[in-house]
Amino acid sequence: MSALAPEKASPPTSFLDRRESGFLHFVKYHGLGNDFILVDNRDSSEPRITPEQAVMLCDRNFGIGADGVIFAMPGINGTDYAMRIFNSDGSEPEVVLIVPNTAILLTIFDMLMCGNGVRCLARFIAELENLQGKHSFTIHTGAGLIVPEIQDDGKVRVDMGEPILKASNVPTRLSENKDQSVVKAELDVDGVTWNVTCVSMGNPHCVIFGTKDGQDFQVDELKLADIGPKFENHAVFPARTNTEFVQVLSRSHLKMRVWERGAGATLACGTGACATVVAAVLEGRAGRNCTVDLPGGPLQIEWREEDNHVYMTGPAEVVFYGSVQL
Repeated sequence: MSALAPEKASPPTSFLDRRESGFLHFVKYHGLGNDFILVDNRDSSEPRITPEQAVMLCDRNFGIGADGVIFAMPGINGTDYAMRIFNSDGSEPEVVLIVPNTAILLTIFDMLMCGNGVRCLARFIAELENLQGKHSFTIHTGAGLIVPEIQDDGKVRVDMGEPILKASNVPTRLSENKDQSVVKAELDVDGVTWNVTCVSMGNPHCVIFGTKDGQDFQVDELKLADIGPKFENHAVFPARTNTEFVQVLSRSHLKMRVWERGAGATLACGTGACATVVAAVLEGRAGRNCTVDLPGGPLQIEWREEDNHVYMTGPAEVVFYGSVQL
C-alpha cells in the first residue's frame, strides 16, 4: 500500500482515472475523524471490492484504516451516479442514486444514512467533477430529502430532512409514551435503568442523558466498548441501534459520545449529532440550535421549527490519496 499526502492544489485527474489490474486507487476522507475510503467505481455497476476485502482495508492495523468504504458508481435508469457503502464490519447500510438536474439527487433505498459520509460524498463528487466554489446537492432518502451544500469555506451544510419519531418507524419495540414517540423512557441495560429517547434520522438512534435515578454522567468516563454493544443489540431494537451518550453543557452546547451500529465507537456521527439535538429538545434540555462536541470535533446542528428539518454543518476533508494491491 502506498499513500501520497495531498498538495494544496487538487491532485492530477489521472490519479483517479488509473485502472491498473490488481490495484485499488482511493481517496481517504474524514468528517471530524469519522473516516471513509472513497472509491471511483464509475466504470462498473458492481463494487470493485467485496465486503470481505472492505473489512480488511478498514482494519486500522493491517489495512488502510476507516469506518467504511464508499463507492461512487455509474448511474441507474438515467441517473448520473450510484453510491454504495460497506461498513467496516462488511455490512452494507445503504444504496444511493445521484440524479442529474440543477442539483444532484441521491435516493437511498434502505432506511439508513450516514451524515459524515454524505459530507465526504459531496466533496468527493465535487472532486470527480472538478467543481469549484459553492455547490448544492439534493439528496432524497427514506427519511426525506437530504441536501448537502458545499460552502465557500469548504464546510458542508446538509439538510438532513425531518426526524422520524414514531416508535414503529425508528424502529423500536419500546412503548410509545409521548404521542407516538418514545421520549425519556426507561430501558434496563446491564442491570442499570437508563432514560432513553428514540429518534431516526434515516437510521435508528437511542439517545441517553442519564439514568432513571436522575444521575447524569460525564461522557468521557463511560466505558463505551463495554456498554455500547449491549444497547446496539438489545431486543427492543429489531434493526439494532446507534447509541448516543450526551452531557448537557448549556442549552446551546452539548457533548456527545457515540457507539455506531456496525462500526463501534467512532470519533463522530453526523446523524447521531442530529438525533441528539432532537432528543434534547424533546426532553426540554436544549434549544433548537446547538453546537455538538464529538471526540473528533464540533458540528453545528439546527432543528428548524418552520420546516421541521434538521440542518447539519461541518467539515469533510481529504486525508490522503493512495493505492493498495488487492
